Amino acid sequence: MMLMMNYAGTGAGNTATEKVQKNPNYLMANERMNLMNMAKLSIKGLIESALNLGRTLDSDYAPLQQFFVVMEHCLKHGLKAKKTFLGQNKSFWGPLELVEKLVPEAAEITASVKDLPGLRTPVGRGRAWLRLALMQKKLSEYMKALINRKDLLSEFYEPNALMMEEEGAIISGLLVGLNVIDANFCMKGEDLDSQVGVIDFSMYLKEGPIAKSSEEDVEKELEVQIGMKQEMEMAMKMLDRDVCEKQEALVALRQQLDDLRALKHELSFKLQSSDLALKQKNELNSRLEEKTNQMAATIKQLEHRLRGAVRDRLDAEEANRLFKQDFGDKIESLQMEVDRLRKQW
Repeated sequence: MMLMMNYAGTGAGNTATEKVQKNPNYLMANERMNLMNMAKLSIKGLIESALNLGRTLDSDYAPLQQFFVVMEHCLKHGLKAKKTFLGQNKSFWGPLELVEKLVPEAAEITASVKDLPGLRTPVGRGRAWLRLALMQKKLSEYMKALINRKDLLSEFYEPNALMMEEEGAIISGLLVGLNVIDANFCMKGEDLDSQVGVIDFSMYLKEGPIAKSSEEDVEKELEVQIGMKQEMEMAMKMLDRDVCEKQEALVALRQQLDDLRALKHELSFKLQSSDLALKQKNELNSRLEEKTNQMAATIKQLEHRLRGAVRDRLDAEEANRLFKQDFGDKIESLQMEVDRLRKQW
């Protein structure tokens, strides 16, 4: 597991090995591996002892204290030194403050930490934050969110720090197991500023085949975690490809939507024009119908007058006929009277 180069049988090989082991990258990788193994043992031991204990854990529980010490060492690994007016300072509180920007739920514990009386140092606030996150059963979620944003972590950590490398992701995955335990801390009277975080290796040292078995378990767990990470990377690549395809489809759909909106606008304009033309036609039809009604009334009046005129003409013709008949009779009688008078003369 550790980065080593062996050239057995030659003095040059031993010199090369010593150079590799003194290389800062090798030392950092070795430290990361040791911290990851310690975190693995600490988390496993804490879960097993807590389940056997069968009660809510408090701050006096030794395996829990050791877990926080190990987590503190993991968070401090590869921290960049920050210059202050008192000198250089390395604190893991800065990275933990970022979590509330990534997971809104974390804002509650960050505010609680800042409101705790008696906390004077960033280290104390970082320790309080870890305890509150464990009580919330959100420590794994918060650490995963933080480790996934290496662009933000690079401000606080060296490139080969544990939080920037694969070991940090593995530890955040192991933290999920802590969700099965219940913990309750009263931090108002606890001096978190001046506690000395020293790892008690006696809790993890085992003899004979037990130690070997534990190491094999760690290696197996590491292989499982690496396999899971590779699967996650493959899934992320597939997801990225799927996202790209969906983005292209979304662009095409947006273009279609814009085309539909333009068509809708054009149809709406045509519809408005059609409505205006229809309105004008309806008005024209109304006027024509009104004029038709007026003409029908006029025609009825004219027909009535015509019928009256026809009756008057018929009456006049009848009167004329009667007049002619009467006048003809008178002419005939007068003619006969003239003829009679002529005969007398």
